[in-house]
Amino acid sequence: MTFQLDDLSGYPAFDPGQMQEKIKAMPLHVQDAWRIAQASPLPDDYRQVRRIVVLGMGGSAIGADLLGGLMAEAGAVPVEVVRGYTLPHYVSGPDTLVIGSSKSGDTEETLSAFAQAQERGARLLAISTGGKIAAIAEKAGIPAWRFTFEGQPRAGVGYSFVLLLGLACRLGFYPDAAVELEQAAAQMKAMQESLVAEVPTDANKAKQLARALYGKIPAIFGSGFLAPVARRWKGQFNENSKQWGLWEDMPELNHNLVVGLGNPQAAIDNVAVIFLRSSFDHPRVQVRYDVTGDLVRRNNTALHAVYGEGATRLVQMFSLIHFNDFVSYYLAALNNADPTPVDNIAYLKGRLAEV
Repeated sequence: MTFQLDDLSGYPAFDPGQMQEKIKAMPLHVQDAWRIAQASPLPDDYRQVRRIVVLGMGGSAIGADLLGGLMAEAGAVPVEVVRGYTLPHYVSGPDTLVIGSSKSGDTEETLSAFAQAQERGARLLAISTGGKIAAIAEKAGIPAWRFTFEGQPRAGVGYSFVLLLGLACRLGFYPDAAVELEQAAAQMKAMQESLVAEVPTDANKAKQLARALYGKIPAIFGSGFLAPVARRWKGQFNENSKQWGLWEDMPELNHNLVVGLGNPQAAIDNVAVIFLRSSFDHPRVQVRYDVTGDLVRRNNTALHAVYGEGATRLVQMFSLIHFNDFVSYYLAALNNADPTPVDNIAYLKGRLAEV
């Protein structure tokens, strides 16, 4: 039987890990992460770097993606994210700041690439709750930024994103974000008043979108600084909702994906396209969304548009991230799936440990 989103009595059994409470705590995570970033050790000579490379996987990597999207709009240095065991060949010497981001501190891919960065003489920094990477950093005299968070890494994106943003601000690579982050926290708190489980579906846009997506594969489109937000949406549908999800970058998708909208028929019937839109989108991108929407509708594929809320790019990013956290949570309920555990990832780690 399909979960009744407005029946509050069903939530304790569906959500024993209290994922909704962790979602609601995002504004506090943002504020706490900023405080940690301002107080953590950072050598003055790190200002000399010319690029930032962040090592991470899953929920620990998405914060770096979000920073990269923001820095591309207004930052002074490029940000690259490495998801894997191997550091790019060109990363060598003190011109690059390599950051190992791992919530547990024990992510094997991140540890492998971090060791390579040590060997090549890059400037280094570790961000974690502890684990091996913190121990390695502290033994070698490398700055280790620690935070405290109990929960799945994806639920701690307020830390993985804002700690990196705080670092960029302290290095002078991005304007001071203190005011914007307070605005983002206030925006998210205000949004919760209409998104929490106690608000019935007819007044709850997150529940409404979850119902519209139920039984479909969401394909999320984002442009510029919202492209990594689209990636975040995809990951939340995978891990929270326990289902398939896809994401695409606009305008790149206008040069390939749009040609394939008509086939196969099963995709037309079972895919729902979601546009993540912003008042900051390039004017031509805004036109492209309008025309692409015509193409999607012409092929009888479901289409939804969600707009970022707030006066700045950063606030809009957090508004869309927070909204999706609730949408993916309610979609998990409709899928009769506990939003917290990631059993397939645990299986993979177990099998890998045997090799």
